[in-house]
This record gives sequence, C-alpha cells and structure tokens, in this order.
Amino acid sequence: MLVAGVMISGSFLYANNGNLKNGSANIPTGDQLGTIKAEVSIDDDPILGNEKAKVTIIEFSDYQCPFCRVFWRDTLSQIKKEYIDTGKVKFVYRDYPLSFHPMAGASAQAAQCAGDQNKYWEMHDKIFGEQDKLGQGTVTYTIQDLKKWASQIGLNQPVFNQCLDSEKYKNEVAKDFADGSAAGVSGTPTTYVNGRQLVGAQPFSIFKSIIEEELKK
Repeated sequence: MLVAGVMISGSFLYANNGNLKNGSANIPTGDQLGTIKAEVSIDDDPILGNEKAKVTIIEFSDYQCPFCRVFWRDTLSQIKKEYIDTGKVKFVYRDYPLSFHPMAGASAQAAQCAGDQNKYWEMHDKIFGEQDKLGQGTVTYTIQDLKKWASQIGLNQPVFNQCLDSEKYKNEVAKDFADGSAAGVSGTPTTYVNGRQLVGAQPFSIFKSIIEEELKK
C-alpha cells in the first residue's frame, strides 16, 4: 500500500470534480452554519444507535476520502460517545464514492456485504482505521486488502468474497450517490443533522451546537 497526498485539517472536503475545496467556501459560515436544509431519507441504510432518537445524522461519505477519515476519527467518535451511545442521536452512513477514488465504490460495497453478516459498522470502522494507520492523505489499497480486512473482523470469507466479487450492492451504492446529489451533495464529507447541512470535516464543537439546538425543539 502507498500513501499519497497531504492531509489538511479543518473543514476541507473533496468535491465531485476532484478538486480540493475548503468546506467554508461558498457555504454558510460561523453563525450561519446549518442554515441550509434538505429532505434527506435514511433509505434502507444501516442505523447506528437508537432508531427512535430525536436527532438523525446522515453522512454522505467516501471511504477513500482523507477528510472523511478525519471526520470519522476526530468528530464521529465524539458524537458517538456523547450522543449516539446515550440514545440521543442515530447515525446513518450513505455512500458517495467520488470517481477519482478508485477503491471508494468497492469499499462501499464491502461494508454492505459485511452488513449481510451483521458486521456493517465493524467493516466501516475497519476500512477507515486501516487507512489511518498508514498516515495522512489518500491511501492506495486493493480488493485483496478489503478481503483481508473482512477476514480480520471475523467474516465468513467465502460468503463475503462472493458478495463483493458479484457486485451485489453496486446498485445500492449508486442509489445513495444519486440521492446525495439530489439533496445538494457535491463533495465529501457532507452531513445532515435533522436535514441541516454541514459541508466538510467540521469539528465536534459545530455538531454539538446544532445537535443541542435540535434536542431542545
């Protein structure tokens, strides 16, 4: 595996055209964050947390996007501890694989295949976590790596391999992408808190403020 590129902290994201953009460019900033709203469905994607939670967070993300990995590591971990594990928030991951990340689509399908064996979130964390061990930037990996990681989390290997090789979830991933585009997603990560849009790898403090506002409604 090789590591390419440089990680940039803050609210950066990758746009659908392959350009690096600052998450605060041409979108609400400061007190205006979260003012853009959209109707975004959970669809049939896996839910992490209390299904009856008052606040729903939906993330459109790309497994090979380094800024999505920053969000997973630095922000989602805190949201999980403070709000998901306490039953106040449910979290949904929807796939938005960018065309210039060659393993993003396969990784999205790999997580769905793991879900067939009730280990969606374990594979979700494994894919991000294994890349994170290799440093900053965009990480190069292969289908064989996905299969190895699946084995390491205890999946039935032949069943997983058949699912991944057959592209069983190709259409499901494509539907997520289409739904995201329809909702206004143009880069990753893009997150919706009860429909309120946050673009880029925003820090936990931003999410905390908006979550608390939604909990008080």
